Amino acid sequence: MKHTSLAMLLLTSCLAPTAFGDKPTIETAAVDPLIKVFPDTLPSGRAKATADVARGEHASLQVIVRSSQDLSALRATATPLTRRGAEAALEAIAPRFVGYVPVDRPIQSPPKDQLRKPPADFPDPLLEVATVDVPAGRTQAIWITVPIPLDAAPGRYRGELSLNAAAGGETVSATHPLAFKVYKATVPSTRLWVTDWFGVNTRHLSIQPKAESDEYYALLRRYARNLAEHRHNVAIISPLSLATFTAGQGGGLEIDFSRFDRWVEIFVEEGVIGRIEGGHLGGRKGEWLSDFGVSVREVKDGKVVASRVDPSSEAAETFYAQFLPALVTHLREKGWLEGYMQHLADEPIPKNMVSYQIIAGLVRKYAPELRIVEACHTKDLVGAMDIWVPQLNYLDKDFEHYQERQRAGDEVWFYTCVFPQGEYANRFIEQPLIKTRLLHWINYRYGATGYLHWGYNHWTADSPFTHTTRPHGGPPYLPAGDPWIVYPGTDGPLDSIRFEAMRDGIVDHELLSMLGEKDPKSAQKLAAKHILDFAQYNTDVKAFRKTRRKLLSSVSRAF
Repeated sequence: MKHTSLAMLLLTSCLAPTAFGDKPTIETAAVDPLIKVFPDTLPSGRAKATADVARGEHASLQVIVRSSQDLSALRATATPLTRRGAEAALEAIAPRFVGYVPVDRPIQSPPKDQLRKPPADFPDPLLEVATVDVPAGRTQAIWITVPIPLDAAPGRYRGELSLNAAAGGETVSATHPLAFKVYKATVPSTRLWVTDWFGVNTRHLSIQPKAESDEYYALLRRYARNLAEHRHNVAIISPLSLATFTAGQGGGLEIDFSRFDRWVEIFVEEGVIGRIEGGHLGGRKGEWLSDFGVSVREVKDGKVVASRVDPSSEAAETFYAQFLPALVTHLREKGWLEGYMQHLADEPIPKNMVSYQIIAGLVRKYAPELRIVEACHTKDLVGAMDIWVPQLNYLDKDFEHYQERQRAGDEVWFYTCVFPQGEYANRFIEQPLIKTRLLHWINYRYGATGYLHWGYNHWTADSPFTHTTRPHGGPPYLPAGDPWIVYPGTDGPLDSIRFEAMRDGIVDHELLSMLGEKDPKSAQKLAAKHILDFAQYNTDVKAFRKTRRKLLSSVSRAF
């Protein structure tokens, strides 16, 4: 297996030698965006920033800057990228500076290709600042993103990155060439089901909207837009949590789904929803091994009271006999029933699967139309689940079972969350960036049609710019990169280089799927070049780029 530590050799082989004189200068070099650049990376070569892309995706480029003197207020701008004979130039998103965050504690089971042993600073957030100061001898990475329109003319495009700063009492400047090749292949949409569990998290934002205010829903819309921009097409939205329950005549419940509708409509309008992922009906009564309870609403003394009860109780039966049929009726009226999936209780294990099956029995009894989806740690739930989402290591362990479930008509996805660790691909900050991108090559290689992660924006009281690991009730702490893949900006989410890599991996999955429609053997052969096994990969970046160029060429010829 080739590790991305070798990719650091690629960095030193494609950068020109740097000689700093007395006169202030800005030295630049191109680095593949799948290589994480550290503040102390020493450039030793020079190359043009290049990319190969399909129409409908994003071209990502990375340029690094370094100087022998302090650079103040470094600013980066990109010219439109043009192609001879093309009617229109392609506009880059304003270049973003890569931020560095401290990883204080390592993954509990670090991989062999861990980039650095914490504590150490790692590149991750893409900052929204217009300028940065770069101390002498420190390397600063700059991220350039160019959205490629579906109707862009295929061919080679060229532009330029311009840099300006103050150094040694002078104004210094530099330019770096940008180039990419647009292939004929077109990716208007993606078929891989992808969800990241989100919340309307306002921690560390400059705005603090009141619940249900216009500003609150504007923030929710910005989160939705960011997810859509990163090829997410499933949103976890809970009708149980968002419904309004009032006491009706005769002591019954009245159910209003208006808030649920507003959330769904925002995500539909922003282009996320291909499916609605209905939030969980229950959860563990206590610690990890405990049985599941379910949430119910009851009218007591004329008021609606929420509580968690045993799923076999009369209270559970009474509530779900009303709530579930009402939900199905409402989903059908809105035209959402076909794309709706229902969670019951997160991560069932052998110890508590009986209580899970009882909850599933309530859904089968009162809402047989609903498909049940779950992140699971046990395969012994046949009949209680329609969309299986095993953790990646369990998909590996029980792969034959999940292939059998697919043959029986069930769906199989996979998820990562804290685990698996070791050599498995994940989204941890310490890992080579290509491992995040290869998650969706795993999807294609093993026929898993969806991917789930819990950690979109679960920031806590400590700033994610200063604290990247997080306490947790199960493992002693959550590894850096597990609770969030975006950062708090001024009034919404900031992207990370991991989120960019994940988006590009989703596009890779679509290209492999498109090729697979015409030539499945060739598509699997390309996927197998980098997914050697569930936990063994070829992460050589140069080899990956060669494989992707072949994929782009093959799809361009086939369609």
